[in-house]
Amino acid sequence: MSKSGSIKDGEKGPYDPVPTAEKGNDEIKLEAKMSLLNGVTVIVGSIIGSGIFVSPTGVLKYTGSVNASLLVWTASGIYSMIGAYCYAELGCMIKKSGADYAYIMETFGPFLAFIRLWVECMIVRPCSQAIVALTFSVYVLKPIFPDCTPPDESVRMLAVCCICILAFINCWDVKWATRVQDIFTYAKLLALFIIIFTGAYQLCTGHTQYFTFDNSNTEVTSIALSFYSGLFAYNGWNYLNFIIEELKDPVRNLPKAIGISCTLVTVVYVFTNMAFYTTLSPVEVLGSEAVAVTYANRLFGVMAWTIPVFVALSTFGAVNGILLTSSRLFYAGACEGQMPEILTMIQISRLTPAPAVICMALLSMVYLCSSNIFRLINYVGFATWLSIGVSVLCLPWLRWSQPNLLRPIKVNLIFPFFYILATLFVTIVPMYASPIETGYGCLMIFSSIPVYLVFISWKNKPKFFQKRVGAVTQCLQKMMVVVGPQKAKVQNTQ
Repeated sequence: MSKSGSIKDGEKGPYDPVPTAEKGNDEIKLEAKMSLLNGVTVIVGSIIGSGIFVSPTGVLKYTGSVNASLLVWTASGIYSMIGAYCYAELGCMIKKSGADYAYIMETFGPFLAFIRLWVECMIVRPCSQAIVALTFSVYVLKPIFPDCTPPDESVRMLAVCCICILAFINCWDVKWATRVQDIFTYAKLLALFIIIFTGAYQLCTGHTQYFTFDNSNTEVTSIALSFYSGLFAYNGWNYLNFIIEELKDPVRNLPKAIGISCTLVTVVYVFTNMAFYTTLSPVEVLGSEAVAVTYANRLFGVMAWTIPVFVALSTFGAVNGILLTSSRLFYAGACEGQMPEILTMIQISRLTPAPAVICMALLSMVYLCSSNIFRLINYVGFATWLSIGVSVLCLPWLRWSQPNLLRPIKVNLIFPFFYILATLFVTIVPMYASPIETGYGCLMIFSSIPVYLVFISWKNKPKFFQKRVGAVTQCLQKMMVVVGPQKAKVQNTQ
């Protein structure tokens, strides 16, 4: 994390930033290329991924009945919308990439910000991306193995291929990445609307026998665990905040994109679950590895293959959304000096944070060593909602400590207080019901402390260590042709 040894602006070497005349720009930095529509598709595309196709099983497992599970899906959507509303104020007030990392840095200082950065970069984002990539693989391979489980090695290898292809796209051009996000968001919405319309037809023809509260589980711990699966499906509502520096007119477009996206996703999720239960019994949902495939096989006949294809497109787009936004978190952390300097750097000709994209892809592949999706969801759930709760706490804290900050959007304080109380419920209660998973989650969080003390807090590191880190940084710069964001020196040729 030392900055010594990298190639600096003004040094002799072939990797100095040299602007081209056609760019008409002498600055190497991330550019604001994303419109309101791009912002909506980033959020919708990041939220709608594997969750709606994996989580119905997890929510039903802990609620016990169809009607109770639908209530959890609705409550999870409302909870997410309240969190997104709070983030709209924070995002318009602190216009920095990195979202909650930047908000905690501004509010509580570098130590808590690093813990958030560590949790998000080392656990939540790569683990979430691994889950979505595994779901992509299962849905692609399920038609090939209709009567048995796809081979575990094949599932993981296909997930690796998915991540590698999208890493290349994100390293090549931001416009390519946003175009992929747009196209695959439309594909996943089409798939879900097909399911919703067929479900509506089933409802109209009287298929309502499974919509009951029979066998509902009223234990508080089970309800909290059901929210882990439900909220996992909504995870991604804050992703646009991570790339706010690349969003055009963020004060206008950020709250609009959040409002449109969260409302759309909540409606789609609840109606999609209703559609599933018009045809599939709770036993069938609990026994299915791919709920949408089972639903299509029951209703669509020879056209049943279309749903696995659309679901694969959905999850492929979600992997792209996570990769697009997560790499900017690595970038933001490195700009604050809390991650290796190489992650601050931008590819000279493509103007993309290539090192951060590659780092995110590699970490995701590490989590592919495990293919137990529901265990991964529990790890992610505990770390995610604890961290986001601390981020929302920034809002009332800044109202008290810095009342004169410019706030284009001002949220009623009832909303952050409600959100924080709900976060305490979904993080503390599951400690009793699932102590092993939450214990691992706590260990992962606490592992950030020695890392902070050694690499961030300890300033006077030995010179040989600084030189070695600098040499590695310079080598990686040359390999990827990247430099830190800076003003390029333009020689006056006149």
